[in-house]
Amino acid sequence: MAHAPEKLNVSIKLPAAGGRLEHYRLSAPRNFPRKAAGGFNRVAYSAAHVVADPLATVDPWQDCAIDWDATIAYRRTLWGLGLGVAEAMDTAQRGMGLDWSTSLELIRHSIDASRDCKGALLASGAGTDHLAADAATGLDDVIRAYEEQIGAIEALGGRIILMASRALARVARSPDDYHKVYDRILGQVREPVIIHWLGEMFDPALAGYWGHADHHKAMEVALDIIARNAAKVDGVKISLLDKDKEIAMRRRLPQGGGAGPSASSMGGGAGPSASSVGVKMYTGDDFNYAELIEGDAEGHSDALLGIFDAIAPAASAALAALAKGERNAFHEILAPTVPLSRHIFRAPTRYYKTGVVCMSWLNGHQDHFIMVGGQQSARSILHLAELFRLADAAGLLRDPELACARMKQLLAVHGIN
Repeated sequence: MAHAPEKLNVSIKLPAAGGRLEHYRLSAPRNFPRKAAGGFNRVAYSAAHVVADPLATVDPWQDCAIDWDATIAYRRTLWGLGLGVAEAMDTAQRGMGLDWSTSLELIRHSIDASRDCKGALLASGAGTDHLAADAATGLDDVIRAYEEQIGAIEALGGRIILMASRALARVARSPDDYHKVYDRILGQVREPVIIHWLGEMFDPALAGYWGHADHHKAMEVALDIIARNAAKVDGVKISLLDKDKEIAMRRRLPQGGGAGPSASSMGGGAGPSASSVGVKMYTGDDFNYAELIEGDAEGHSDALLGIFDAIAPAASAALAALAKGERNAFHEILAPTVPLSRHIFRAPTRYYKTGVVCMSWLNGHQDHFIMVGGQQSARSILHLAELFRLADAAGLLRDPELACARMKQLLAVHGIN
């Protein structure tokens, strides 16, 4: 599937460094399928964003209002493309505008919607974020908070992604404290969970997680906890933006005896069963995902990625190609998306959600570029103009005229006509 090289008769003046405006002419979009083109041999979750309700009578810095219809409609789009949904995660602005009570409502809506989508894969984030900043005074408070959220999600019939806890990072005094909390929680969950190790580049409050500032030492603690609780761990997602650390950890995960969704549940394709692959590595590396998903002679990573929200049609087409053994096509599809992803996730990385939602708006999945918590203001107009260029270069602006018209609206708000 070669990128159509022709330029369209659609253009826009975009801001560039130094206060300049430069003429930019759009290219024809790539003809990615709107539905999954075949089965996958990787398990692939997209962490999904939420669509704010811009007409709600709330203070956007204090309260959270969601457009449920638009939010769930996009999840149906992801499922239709064969991607699983990782619900109420940091991509949904969890901890940056999305509170726990609204997160639970979001999870309920998604679980209800998934029942109408054959083969829909869904897992939801359980953490401790309903605790006030100074409310956790010890490990028992953290354990009770985890138990409350896990119990609420399991009561709805949901599977668990065990999110990293800011409260635990704050009160833990040694790696032993992480052992105590995770052993207790994993011993109680109904079904195997995905453990989420979110690096400090995504959330500075999680610095020193697992009891060590050094990621390699932290990895030893996480691997020990996983090994002791392998029957209750479907996989681990690490978001450190360092492929070498991910590969090193992937090669040491327990093999065989794991549980959870298999690749055969994704897009209707055939893949290895969970029991044969053991504890899975879910890449959260939004810089090196293509290489990590393809893997090497010693194994591969499955996927749980925020960037898949923004590049969902390309991700689906690439995964279908990989499942058919078309590795060149897999890389040819994903290669142009990598510069876009690296731009969206550039430091300060925690503001990547702004780029993800901007992509959704440019592509017509929502009618506005307003975010929970007012986070549409977290990136500059120069940043968003470069996002526009890179999305076009990747063939991801599915309706160039609509995207161009919307980008002109955004520019006008910034005084650029």
